[in-house]
Amino acid sequence: MTSLYSLTLVPPSSITAAITGQFSGQRQQEIITASGSRIQLLRVDASTGKVLVTASEDLFAIVRGIAAIRIAGAAKDCVFVSSDAGRVAVLEYKPEQRQFVRIQLESFGRSGIRRVVAGEYVAADPKGRAVMVAAVEKSKIAYVLGRDASSTVPVTLSSPLEAARPRTLVYALTALDVGYDNPVFAALETEYDDAIEERQTTRTLAYYELDLGLNHVVRAWTAAVEDSAHMLFAVPGGADGPSGVLVCAENVLEYRHSRGRSLRVPIPRRRSPLDDSSRAKIIVCGVMHKMKGAFFFLLQSDDGDLFKVTLEYDRGIVDTLSIAYFDTVPLASSLNILRSGFLFVAAESGPHLLYQFEKLGDDEDDSARFSSGDYAKGNITDYQVARFRPRVLENLALVDILDSLSPLISSQVANLAGEDAPQIYALTGQAERSSLRVIRHGLEVAEIVASELPGEPIAVWTTKLTSQDEFDAFIVLSFSNATLVLSIGETVEEVTDSGILSSSPTLAVQQVGDDALVQVYPKGIRHISSSKEVTEWEAPLHTVIVAAATNSRQVAVALSTTEIVYFELDDESQLSEYQHRQQMGAAVTALALAAVPEGQLRSGFLAVGCEDSTVRVLSLDPENTLESLSVQALTAPPSALQILRMPDSSESDTSSALYLHLGLRNGVYLRAVLDNLTGDLSDTQTQFLGPKPVKLFSVDMLGQPTVLALSTRPWLAYMRDVRFMVTPLVYESLEFGSGFSSEQCAEGVVGIEGGNLRIFTIEKLSDNVKTDSIQLRYTPRRMAQSPYHALYYVAESDNNTLSPSSKQKLLEMATDKARADYEELPDEFGYAKSNGRWASCIEIVDPNALEVVERIELEEEEAAFSIATCSFSEYQKRQREEEDEDEQADGENLDVYVIIGTAKSVGLIPKSYAAGFLRVYKASEDGRALEFIHSTQIDDIPVCMTEYNGRLLVGAGNTLRAFDMGMKQLLRKSEYKHRALNNIVTVEVAHDRIIIGDSQQSVTYLVYRHADNKFLPIVDDFVARHTTCATMLDYSTVVGGDKFGNVWIVRAPEKVSWDADEDNGARLLHARSYLDGAPERLELISHFYVQDIPTSVHKTQLVTGGHEVILYTGIQGTIGILAPFTSRDDLSFFQQLETLMRGEGPSIAGRDHIAYRGSFAPVKSVIDGDLCELYLVLKEEKKRSVAAELERSVREVERKVLGMRTRFAF
Repeated sequence: MTSLYSLTLVPPSSITAAITGQFSGQRQQEIITASGSRIQLLRVDASTGKVLVTASEDLFAIVRGIAAIRIAGAAKDCVFVSSDAGRVAVLEYKPEQRQFVRIQLESFGRSGIRRVVAGEYVAADPKGRAVMVAAVEKSKIAYVLGRDASSTVPVTLSSPLEAARPRTLVYALTALDVGYDNPVFAALETEYDDAIEERQTTRTLAYYELDLGLNHVVRAWTAAVEDSAHMLFAVPGGADGPSGVLVCAENVLEYRHSRGRSLRVPIPRRRSPLDDSSRAKIIVCGVMHKMKGAFFFLLQSDDGDLFKVTLEYDRGIVDTLSIAYFDTVPLASSLNILRSGFLFVAAESGPHLLYQFEKLGDDEDDSARFSSGDYAKGNITDYQVARFRPRVLENLALVDILDSLSPLISSQVANLAGEDAPQIYALTGQAERSSLRVIRHGLEVAEIVASELPGEPIAVWTTKLTSQDEFDAFIVLSFSNATLVLSIGETVEEVTDSGILSSSPTLAVQQVGDDALVQVYPKGIRHISSSKEVTEWEAPLHTVIVAAATNSRQVAVALSTTEIVYFELDDESQLSEYQHRQQMGAAVTALALAAVPEGQLRSGFLAVGCEDSTVRVLSLDPENTLESLSVQALTAPPSALQILRMPDSSESDTSSALYLHLGLRNGVYLRAVLDNLTGDLSDTQTQFLGPKPVKLFSVDMLGQPTVLALSTRPWLAYMRDVRFMVTPLVYESLEFGSGFSSEQCAEGVVGIEGGNLRIFTIEKLSDNVKTDSIQLRYTPRRMAQSPYHALYYVAESDNNTLSPSSKQKLLEMATDKARADYEELPDEFGYAKSNGRWASCIEIVDPNALEVVERIELEEEEAAFSIATCSFSEYQKRQREEEDEDEQADGENLDVYVIIGTAKSVGLIPKSYAAGFLRVYKASEDGRALEFIHSTQIDDIPVCMTEYNGRLLVGAGNTLRAFDMGMKQLLRKSEYKHRALNNIVTVEVAHDRIIIGDSQQSVTYLVYRHADNKFLPIVDDFVARHTTCATMLDYSTVVGGDKFGNVWIVRAPEKVSWDADEDNGARLLHARSYLDGAPERLELISHFYVQDIPTSVHKTQLVTGGHEVILYTGIQGTIGILAPFTSRDDLSFFQQLETLMRGEGPSIAGRDHIAYRGSFAPVKSVIDGDLCELYLVLKEEKKRSVAAELERSVREVERKVLGMRTRFAF
């Protein structure tokens, strides 16, 4: 049975919660975000305005709530986490380890997410004395926080204090600021009984007081609030304010407290003739910010508008509640204000944003400010509606963007750009923040210079003039018969007095000694002093230099006679030749010298690559100079070598090791550990880079030594945290490269691409995925690829949104004054909303040009849900026969039809619609335009479609239908309908086998019997899986995902599959159904919980020369793979490693790993690669302990763990 290895390539990027605090123990505020099972620590660089991801931790548990806590007298904040583990954990961030460490763990309930198990809501007392966690129903638990002076643990938790109220639903929970009185927590609640449908329930604001003296919780005060109340914000108290809470309800904001009167203000609406007055305004998130002697709230409405809310009070009694329009930002799940003057917006969809405060909005026009004094009497609905005019940003300025793929709705994998590896094309975002993303494996490059050269150089180097120089002085270009020297400065000019020989090509240039240069060319070596005195060493007669290696004190060259000649700087800073020349016995193809270690006179090793597919390590020690120390056989002759000292995670976090990097002619890159004492090579790692020979260059990037590898595309080998990474650059293919340093670019690369000189740098090594974005009009639903062109057809629709035609009608109906007053807002302000309306369109996207080439708006109230291309080959053949054409209707002669599945007047909850339609368009102008043919009405919403034998298969409701093309509409040819099915969401075909996935009934295999024009069920599942996506792995096997976050593989029994194909399913005509389903049942092959809801799944190959993998994408922006094991030894090794890691690296949230990955069904035949990769960040003693259990060395274990990722993906 095949076993799989699970890896997360792109972690979830949707932020469900975000908090601020001083978690590193420094004065700077930081942000901690929760995304699925991960928490991240973000730091904002106040000087540059950039958001930096400092640490990221996978808790292997679903994070339900987080809060920042600080005990009185503590120097830093800790994180209080509730999760589906049924436990609460207190985490401390260790900046020296860049990890979160658990300091407290308390159990309080069952695992999983249940409505009666606390953890959904978390509220922490502002003074750090207590925390309350609450469930959706009944349960509330309070913990008293303390500090044990005799312990190193900064926080202790008391025994849980319960405040359960049966038959009570909780909508919101917050902690009041009451100074140093007993902690008080406020909750929005509704009590219900068995007769809930017979009476109107009342929503209540309740205060729960934790008596620190008596150590119990009491319900101290209650008050009735609006039935639509849904959110609470605590008002500062004690010496900072009047205390109390802001209660957010539909269309109204209310201040409430146990003392004093309640105050109310309306939530302002936009002044527009397009505003739907029946649509209630609600607050979706907000933040409170305290300043010296003042405070204010920023609350966001469901349109994205920010409102500044202030309170005027005297002696603890609030007199006035005011609200004013502030600015408009994308809809957020969380807002965070930093004392350094930044606002972090954790967006609900699309990238997260960082704004800087330009001003605090105190100078707003009074017409946009509303006060509770104006609404003191009667009901707010009795007053005129409060309105404001939105505008471009005035109080905020955008300074940085944190990319996010959430929500990721659908994806496809294809190589439309013609690169070595395929690209992932993903539909992400919603409404005005929708986009089609082109996702590539690679580092993003910032190009600085791209200039044309007089000719095509073959090599380039940069060099300093003295060892004390901070920046490079020259760029040296080697041509086939000459050398050109350029100066580096404000302007680039040719240098003629450098002393470098210009009439010959160059093999190497190096600054040596204190202030000299060395040039190696085919006929010899030039040593150029600072006074331009030249000392030459000439190659022997009838020989040339074929390879060279240099550092600041040593030079080694290889002659065409296979001899190695070695030079070293003497006491007079002159190059002195070693008297013995080493005969290699085979032609030398590459040489490498390491940099001279600090405080030493020479590098100890010379690496020599030979034509006989070997690499030799020679000693440069004075006692045994040029003596061979080790030999390594290779699969091809080496084309380039580099010796580089890089960090070594197998010893300690600060240690380093010497590595030999090898590039082979067959496109393979290798890295081997070079022993500092013996010169032996070990622990070799390999990776295929491309079919061209690999060239290697040492460059410094972001403060660390890296290797630039050039093949069919440029790659960079570097260390990220504790992982060795080899990542391609998303850039032009280069022929040669060198490090570059100047005042404008301290760490960069200069390279040659044909006749062009390019200088670029890499700004960050933390992201190995490059994403390009194409803005879409509405929320994308599905996309279809053009069969002949690099184009995508995207179906888009938005609910509760006005279409352009509806907007035009409303403007025509508006008064002249309203029309004159109306201003069209940019798309970033969101589209005009209206209950029950739909806006929809079809867009043709060119992903290579990153542009939308055409947009077709659909009719009013018609929404697109699916899209597919179809040839209707039989129809086209009949048409051509009728026209007596000689051309055959096959191949590229076929026209392409694009079919859009739509529905009119769709209601989501409960499901309702007027009718479904199949709109047929004909692609023209090389697929860049669509010509409408006709529309066919059907009796349900078409959710999925695909082509099958020249016909169109459509899944609509519980029915699968086959359509052929007709003159006036599509013609129904066959159908399959079953009462057990609910809603067909996926259709996959192979030959005569059709596999349908249902939203509640898993997958069913069908066979199409031509003789009877019937779809016959073959086999279905024994588990009612809520399928969201599925694809075929082979003729009998399907991989799919469900809405609970599981990925599973099922297979038809071999005999059943054979019988179904025999005589086109004749045996199935009279087969008896089993339990009202198909005659047979599927076999479960694999099952794994990935935590995110899979939206698409593919069988694909991600790396050049790699194996095929299962790639899945999740709604929260997750991209992951399931890779098959290729050997039993690897499977056995990782099974043991996973078992050991469950003990050595348990979840810091307290979740049992086996229970987590088997949240809905036991894990089957899948190894958790994310857990195995935690081995790389273990402490050294734990690494050695695990390696000893596996009977391997630490380096061997690390190499196998990293090798699984590089072998299959990135």
